[in-house]
Amino acid sequence: MLDALTVAIGVAAFALAAWCGFAAYRDQPTKDWHFIGMAVVTVLALAQLVTGIVQLARGEKPEQGTAIFLAYLIGAFATIPAAGFLSLAERTRWGSVTVSAGAVVLAVLEVRLYDIWGG
Repeated sequence: MLDALTVAIGVAAFALAAWCGFAAYRDQPTKDWHFIGMAVVTVLALAQLVTGIVQLARGEKPEQGTAIFLAYLIGAFATIPAAGFLSLAERTRWGSVTVSAGAVVLAVLEVRLYDIWGG
């Protein structure tokens, strides 16, 4: 995997978590600009998904198995859209908390993806 992309996603996820966490602290729901931030993180995760699939297609293998790698890769891609959808259903501060928690989960998934690939 691309280490720089993994680090970029982790940093972007923590930035999104802090941003939405601050909105929750101020008792605000997710706003349009939070969804723009979620879109940026999701595009980075999509780039990682495509990169991972291309590397698997080229014959490269993760250390801990292809199935678990694909499961984590797809899960990492789906984390922020799922949190964003849930924040739309909950238009209170708890929607912001949900996105913040989802972003932290994404950062943890990135660490695990790095380990699975063999980092």
